Amino acid sequence: MNRRSTADSMAIALVSEHVSPLAPPGGPGGDGPHVHVLRLAVALAERGHRVTVHVRRDAPGLPDVVPLCEGVEVHHVPAGPARPLTDEELLPHMAEFGRHLTRVWRIRQPDIVHTHFWMTGLASLRAAGLLGIPLVHTFHALGTVTRRYEATFGAARPADPVVRETEVALACDRVIAVCRDEVGELALMGVPVHKISVVPRGVDTERFTPLGLAAQRGPAPYRLLQVGPMAARKGIAVSVAALTRLPDAELVVVGGPAASRLGDDPEVHRLLGLARDMGVADRVRFTGGVPGGAVAPLIRSADVVVAPADYEPFGSVPLEAMACGRPVVASAVGGHLDTVADPGTGRLVAPHSHAALAHAVGGLLASPGIRRVCGINGRRRALTRFAWPRVAAMTEQVYQGVLVPDEVAFAVTLV
Repeated sequence: MNRRSTADSMAIALVSEHVSPLAPPGGPGGDGPHVHVLRLAVALAERGHRVTVHVRRDAPGLPDVVPLCEGVEVHHVPAGPARPLTDEELLPHMAEFGRHLTRVWRIRQPDIVHTHFWMTGLASLRAAGLLGIPLVHTFHALGTVTRRYEATFGAARPADPVVRETEVALACDRVIAVCRDEVGELALMGVPVHKISVVPRGVDTERFTPLGLAAQRGPAPYRLLQVGPMAARKGIAVSVAALTRLPDAELVVVGGPAASRLGDDPEVHRLLGLARDMGVADRVRFTGGVPGGAVAPLIRSADVVVAPADYEPFGSVPLEAMACGRPVVASAVGGHLDTVADPGTGRLVAPHSHAALAHAVGGLLASPGIRRVCGINGRRRALTRFAWPRVAAMTEQVYQGVLVPDEVAFAVTLV
């Protein structure tokens, strides 16, 4: 194993087969996976490290290497056709992806490799193993959990990654879980708990801030906001049903296809039909997908941000809302248990229950003072626990614990 002083600058390889930090932060949930890779790379470079981000070339004409900022460059890996591919289409090209990494790392070997998503881990294990490079892995979302909740809604998975995820988790040097709930899921897969560290995703506290423009409000006295894809597991139907108990509130749902294509989306059709049946259709509005820069103004326009998903591996939206100084009501599942502090920054409620959601939201709407305090506390929590400099420092500590295990303790937990 590579042995080195923890005081040294590291050469770090971040690897993600389909999530490029060069992609613009479009759509809701501004701190999604590609923004996570981007922000982590930049924050690690700001700590003095040299970072190379390896991503698959998904468009013709992309240069082999693109400097991103001081200390960070993006390396486009030729593996498969130069176009976007589905997960099922990507998998056959992962061996080629790994062989290319082997050739690159033989010439310029990093001190540590940090892979994101199971296919990237699978592709990188052989390359890192052949060259004796320590490998740290982040899943972001586990197939065991995804399969469980997709089965609830009758969705089929063409390829089940669970076996391969277990292979990656057991073979890598360390797994970085994005929340404490994921530690339990990994343990059920047979991963030793001492091999797992918890480091959350971060939030851009300069973009998501209480200061700045707010989107225009509707006629209703109160506004609830929900941000995310049009997926049944996100609990939008729960938010719609909660309006029946919140007569003075409107619900704005941000996400899904562009506004011009909302009429073709089956989930939007289902939700609008539900709203009509419940008599609240006049108080529900779907914006469709919006540019990343529009998310913070929409959050600032809300009295309460709701996130009643059945499950969230981490859930960036509540964190973005907290950074904007807005109270959050979220389901008490997954990463929400780490991000939302009840009662300090909002409320945690049982999933699937529109009555519980409405009760918690109603209590906040009835008390402007409590909403204000929750917003202040949420902003403070985002700054002190989830800002990218802290996330990068925690990630760096994991790397150091792998490289010099006698000098740095392995355990990294949310405090």
